[in-house]
Amino acid sequence: MQDLSPLTQQSLLSEPVEAGVVRLTLNRPEARNALSRDLLKQLHEEIERLGQEKNVGAIVLGAAGNVFSSGHDLKELTAHRADADGGEAFFRETMTACSAMMRAIVACPKPVIAAVEGRATAAGCQLVATCDLAVAADTADFATPGVNIGLFCSTPMVALSRNVARKQAMEMLLLGEPISAADALAYGLVNRVVSRGDVMAEALGMARTIAAKSKSTVAIGKQAFYRQAEMPLEEAYAYASEVMVKNMMAADANEGICAFIEKRKPEWKDK
Repeated sequence: MQDLSPLTQQSLLSEPVEAGVVRLTLNRPEARNALSRDLLKQLHEEIERLGQEKNVGAIVLGAAGNVFSSGHDLKELTAHRADADGGEAFFRETMTACSAMMRAIVACPKPVIAAVEGRATAAGCQLVATCDLAVAADTADFATPGVNIGLFCSTPMVALSRNVARKQAMEMLLLGEPISAADALAYGLVNRVVSRGDVMAEALGMARTIAAKSKSTVAIGKQAFYRQAEMPLEEAYAYASEVMVKNMMAADANEGICAFIEKRKPEWKDK
């Protein structure tokens, strides 16, 4: 792959694993991988960069240490209470930056898979919910505990409520208690639960499967999935039908269908 050298910044690592698969690692274990403003910026920029890399087919997002992410960096936020405005401008900028990063993951044409070895709380849980797929260790847990410290998890609520049923989302938000990986699987927050130590291998396996497919087709499908989900039924079918027609006209659709009929492996052009 081209132009995929690891980042030099310590708080986010980026490395190509093999053809088509890139691994990102939140690398602030000493701070429980809290999403500082700097880390939010790095993650946003790297997701956007990889989204434009024609040779990338899938991204796996993991974390160093025993915690996937504890959410926003509360120490960083609290330090700005000494600002002239009590921190209001910094708080607003941070929430805007976090929301923009989450939207970048959704908008990224490459599927992003969360590999969760440990606890994911608040904006860390939001990050898991925002990723297209998620694999968790059987010892991992998830929480939106802001209500316990007087700061309701309002922005994590956006991703959470779009991935799990309302009653489960409200339970997590109102009780602020952690749920197990098994419950996260039952709620629909994660796709698979495996033994601790097998998470990255499982996530990379999923990434390999995706990366072997037509990248243009996957990009079309990901964009359409999120767009139709917000539409009324009739509008969603009209939109999805138009997407299918345009997809049918693509070179890879023609190649894939012909390969299926001829019982051979398709040769993707990614267009």
